[in-house]
Amino acid sequence: MKKPCFAPADILLPKKEIPLEKWACVACDQFTSAPAYWEKARAAAAGSPTALDLILPEVYLGAPDKDARVAAIHAAMQQDKNEVLTRQVHGFVYVERTEQSGRIRQGLVGALDLEDYSYELGVLPPIRPSESTVVARIPPRLAVRRGASLETPHVMMLADDPEKTLIEPIAAQKGTLQKLYEGELMLGGGHIAGWAVEDTAQIEAIETALAALGTQAAFDAKYPAAAGHPPMTLAVGDGNHSLATAKAYWEELKKTLTPAQRETHPARWCLAEVCNVHSPAIEIEPIHRAFFGTDIQSVLLALTAYSDEHALGLRVGPGGQTIRLMDGKNDYELTFHTPAAPLTVGTVESFVELYLHDHPEVSVDYIHDEPALRGLCAKGAVGILLPPFAKSDLFKGVVLGGVLPRKTFSMGHAEEKRYYLECRCITNE
Repeated sequence: MKKPCFAPADILLPKKEIPLEKWACVACDQFTSAPAYWEKARAAAAGSPTALDLILPEVYLGAPDKDARVAAIHAAMQQDKNEVLTRQVHGFVYVERTEQSGRIRQGLVGALDLEDYSYELGVLPPIRPSESTVVARIPPRLAVRRGASLETPHVMMLADDPEKTLIEPIAAQKGTLQKLYEGELMLGGGHIAGWAVEDTAQIEAIETALAALGTQAAFDAKYPAAAGHPPMTLAVGDGNHSLATAKAYWEELKKTLTPAQRETHPARWCLAEVCNVHSPAIEIEPIHRAFFGTDIQSVLLALTAYSDEHALGLRVGPGGQTIRLMDGKNDYELTFHTPAAPLTVGTVESFVELYLHDHPEVSVDYIHDEPALRGLCAKGAVGILLPPFAKSDLFKGVVLGGVLPRKTFSMGHAEEKRYYLECRCITNE
């Protein structure tokens, strides 16, 4: 029998006496232009073991002491594995995350089989990226993965499960599960609770539901335009490059292993949380663009020239693919009336890549919230605000188009990203 692409795992948790609000921290790819946030996180975690010691926030990727930071991370992993992560679950963790809206996001934490995932264009495995993977973004993350004895996930996967067969049945049984943790997350992260799913029957039910979602018949029924193509079971919702890094490391490592070792080595799997895209608590939001080192007139002139060259029909006002171009003083509503891509983000990202190529002195950051973008514009950035992104576009885009344009969407606000909490060993030591 083929192994499931999402499986139970040996999941590690910190000692009960460690405060949740000090241990857990937000995903490393958030607040990439806000070092003050990470300084506040350090202050909030002071005096306690913290998952901050196990990650490299991407705001520091270009720091001159990056290598020392990576070495410190590896040392902290060894120490925490021996002294802090004293609780273990063999199975899944059922998670309830209360969002700012009050809605509860349900998920299952388990292990993705990296043999069932690929970020290569044209490859159609059961686990697929939802956005283009920028291979150049993998090496800095690989430096952390190499030499790491632990992983802690912010990867969130999505299942297209309209009948609610995978996660919701476990949620209905949570009264029978052992509660592992509950409390508030640091710096406005909201409330979270987790339960152990270790019962054999419950684990088998999860694996049966997952297998049913990945059948050819289920795939053909949901996506008739792609009928007969290799079926997809899960798509990446968040943490695309973190999962790609785990894959790159596994491909590197498995060359040194025997076939028998490849079957069981813990680095073959990557810890992640799976959610149902049909849950009302899953919000798919656009990711905006912020330019640094330029001004709004330069960007506007380049946008106009880009539109004229490709006959995109850029005009002021609404009507087609509408964006807002802004700085600290100006806010223009602009529309591509004859766009080149099916999604607004595709049209915009093609322009961004061209603009950066023609203006090497300019940099861009990808911003998850409108208030954050406007805050950066008030400090001198030039922003492109993208329109809302429909959930229905996500799976159709992945199935029919291969992947969505890079940095298409975000699952919720920055503070609602997955916080590092559970851990797993990725070495045999």
